[in-house]
Amino acid sequence: VTGASGCIGHYISEALIQQTNHELYLLVRNPQKLQVDTNYRPGIHVLQGDMHNIRTFASLLETIDTAVLAATAWGGADTYDINVVKTQELLSLLSPECQQVIYFSTASILDNNGNLLKIAGEIGTDYIRSKYDCHHQLSQKAIASKTTILFPTLVIGGDANKPYSHLTSGLPEVTKWVDLIRFFQADGSFHFIHGRDIAQVVRYLIDHPPTENESRSLVLGQAPLTVNQAVEEVCSYFNKKIYFRIPLTLSLANAIIALFRIQMADWDRFCLDYRHFIYRNAVNPATFGLPNYCATLSDVLKISGIPPRKKL
Repeated sequence: VTGASGCIGHYISEALIQQTNHELYLLVRNPQKLQVDTNYRPGIHVLQGDMHNIRTFASLLETIDTAVLAATAWGGADTYDINVVKTQELLSLLSPECQQVIYFSTASILDNNGNLLKIAGEIGTDYIRSKYDCHHQLSQKAIASKTTILFPTLVIGGDANKPYSHLTSGLPEVTKWVDLIRFFQADGSFHFIHGRDIAQVVRYLIDHPPTENESRSLVLGQAPLTVNQAVEEVCSYFNKKIYFRIPLTLSLANAIIALFRIQMADWDRFCLDYRHFIYRNAVNPATFGLPNYCATLSDVLKISGIPPRKKL
């Protein structure tokens, strides 16, 4: 498991340690950041290193049955090197006998039908463009037929013993604006998924790889939500009434952006225009007959430690 000390990596490591008997090798840059009980059972090995020196582990990689590639660089000078060059190098070091690769991409590089979104490779962030480029190269690898590609949507997760996802860390700030946003309507929709639910899907796939007739490209997400549904659910959680709602049209949004001279990157502008980031056949634990840990926005707020407001 690469990226074992990240948000998703922590949940995956914890699930595999506690719910399986597989021999595990957890690759982390700093073992002190891995806040899971590696003494829970035998057969758990912590490897100190990172994707920059992945060839150091060449002899081990030749013996691996399943590789879970969750390591990623979110931005900066080494984004392409980590997310593309070193990921491809790792894949080339795996034995032809390797049973499965589970590779983490991002739903941002897909359109609503699950096809590659060309513009993501042109104007996406460094992270998104690197994932787009890596996806193109995956099909050229000998192990491509054994590679399961996961495309997470908006990721929720983190607690006292796990790093918070970017989205979860921003939730307290967003909820401060509930008194204002409840009076607006907006055209948009999205999925989200919690890191613990992602881990359950990964655990299932390790023991039940997709068959020849099943897709190896899986978008990870709970049922889609419209922005208006999300606002209503958040208001209900905080016991806030909605008396009226003003449509936040694209033209009004553009006027606000111009009025306040808000700087927007090309990708941000595209997202504002695209609006509906929903995907056909998104999967979550329930897809495989497993219980969902976090299926609603109320669950998200509760799990994130944001208390509801009492009725007065």
